Amino acid sequence: MRLFDSHAHIDDKCYEKDFTRMLERAEDHSVKGIMAVGIDIGTSRRAINFAETHDHVLASVGVHPHDATNCSDETIEELVRMAQTHSRVRAWGETGLDFNRMYAPVEDQEMCFEKQLHAAQRLDLPMIFHERDSNGRLLEILRSGNAVERKAVVHCFSGTREEMYAYLDMGFFIGITGILTIKKRGVYLRELAVDIPEDRILIETDAPYLTPAPQKNKHRRNEPAFVRSVLLKLAEIRGRDPEELSETIWQNTERLFGKL
Repeated sequence: MRLFDSHAHIDDKCYEKDFTRMLERAEDHSVKGIMAVGIDIGTSRRAINFAETHDHVLASVGVHPHDATNCSDETIEELVRMAQTHSRVRAWGETGLDFNRMYAPVEDQEMCFEKQLHAAQRLDLPMIFHERDSNGRLLEILRSGNAVERKAVVHCFSGTREEMYAYLDMGFFIGITGILTIKKRGVYLRELAVDIPEDRILIETDAPYLTPAPQKNKHRRNEPAFVRSVLLKLAEIRGRDPEELSETIWQNTERLFGKL
């Protein structure tokens, strides 16, 4: 079995004391690939550093909607330069809209998102979309013409069935997190997950957040090793052999981000 954690924030400070052991645990649990995700200039730079010093790590650059107020033209151009300079940068994001906590005004989020859509298109990079409680606005922006022939994954999908099919119709992948494993919180996601075409599924941890079951009973911090639990639950609810499903999802991930 080989697993690809398609979304992890391994630059987080919580890993500073045991970073090497964290990666070793991932390897011990068949995690052969990790996408280290950037959410601003600093985290994007650290993601690139990890990717250039670890053969099984790729990197993305981007600005999270929480930080949209600081999304200047200079910020975007610096991220573009980083992506152009480093071949291990294989995606743009995490970017999108988050109207749940509203760390940035709607206008700033939308402007920042559109700037990044254009930047990723310039670089021909696939995108990692973040969407939370945008009430269809992210889809509206994408349908305005920005999604034409665009490759992307909807990270940590938590939307409706209608939204899921809309993303699939655009050709996007659907990222499944440990929410799938949670008894009550994951009920609706488990209902939807059985209907996602197998060639459009990615699995992810969003580490250090969203620790899956059963690890959440012992560990507050999520880490790439735990993506195995997401895969096993997904295989269970779809009635699939875990090893066969893991290989399909590995191939999906490489179709989006390129080969390690």
